[in-house]
Amino acid sequence: MKAVLTIAGSDCSGGAGIQADLKTITSLGLYGETVITALTAQNTMGVADICPVSPDLLRKQLECVFTDIVPDAVKVGMVTGVAQMQVIRDCLVKYRASQVVMDTVMVSTSGRYLMEPKAVGYYRENLLPLATICTPNLPEAELLLKTTIKTKEERVAAASEFALQYRSIIYLKGGHDDCRADDLFYDGQEFVWFEAPHIDSSNTHGTGCTLSSAIACGLAMGLSAKDSAWKAKEYVMGAIADGMNLGKGNGPLNHMYRMKKP
Repeated sequence: MKAVLTIAGSDCSGGAGIQADLKTITSLGLYGETVITALTAQNTMGVADICPVSPDLLRKQLECVFTDIVPDAVKVGMVTGVAQMQVIRDCLVKYRASQVVMDTVMVSTSGRYLMEPKAVGYYRENLLPLATICTPNLPEAELLLKTTIKTKEERVAAASEFALQYRSIIYLKGGHDDCRADDLFYDGQEFVWFEAPHIDSSNTHGTGCTLSSAIACGLAMGLSAKDSAWKAKEYVMGAIADGMNLGKGNGPLNHMYRMKKP
């Protein structure tokens, strides 16, 4: 069985972070491993508090994983500050981690900053270049590239610049559009639009976590980055369209929609 490691924060409400990642990996038939970067108090209405894991404990978690059940792919999500980033970078390099999916988690759906502003520069220069593929949404790409992205032409230009700066494949998510959910994939040679209608649902808590974990699953199974990205998009769209409605705010997806219901 292939193994996928997720390095991310915990979501006690179960919709995003480590919990969403594990549900995704399990639903897609792979073995999930976790390294937790932070405990969060949150629900569908927002993030109430964040307690980062110490760099020492973070390192010990990573070493326990990489010296035993070596992951076939790694997804990196929420990382709170420079000290954590240094540990993650050191371990990814030391253990020669391959197939790294970088989910550029910076701001929660409710608007809470999940990464220290002073850490963004280190993140740009030291973590993003280690990625096989990065999955920013439009606001995150604007922050990382210090630009505005509105039109499709600007998305193409942004994807090209992102790949040039960070030397990785980019999957630029378009879910912030009101009427379409068209994503742009660029591997340095080919631009591919993954087109889809916008699903009228507010239950999108954890979509980015789910997508990046699903991409990591595809890479772990030996699929190309493009095929992994497309299959991940299909999975996420299905999980949203299933119509699960939990919570008082932005509810979670149904990660188990492909499994037989009782």
